[in-house]
Amino acid sequence: MEGRSRRDRPGPVGGERRGPKPLGEVLGALFAARGYSRLRGAGELEAAWDAAVGEPASRLTRLGGVRHGVLSVTVAHSALLEELAAFRKPDLLAALRRDAPGTTVHDIRFRVGPVDAPPAPADPAAPPGPSSKARRPRRGAD
Repeated sequence: MEGRSRRDRPGPVGGERRGPKPLGEVLGALFAARGYSRLRGAGELEAAWDAAVGEPASRLTRLGGVRHGVLSVTVAHSALLEELAAFRKPDLLAALRRDAPGTTVHDIRFRVGPVDAPPAPADPAAPPGPSSKARRPRRGAD
């Protein structure tokens, strides 16, 4: 091996490079390891959903996960579920594909369930409601 220069020597096993790596490669590996791309994709999907479904309906829906290309959406009541599933689904899918290209969505499954809606702003002119202490206990609750 005396006659070989440093360039002629075989590299590390597996073709792995030593020394500095490109910043894009390091950041890409970090983002993949920490799951940042999934978080960005979820935020992108939520923003696309809010824009596609509109303001009143966006407060009455909650996005679930995407599994095998199927987006799960919880809806506050059955009338809204029927509107979204029967009349608006094709437009919603097209908007999600256009505005959230990082997430593949082939279908949307709706279900009725509890949706954590943001609290409505309090009206300062409205009289205060009954407190929780003033409620009467239900029968059979003992």
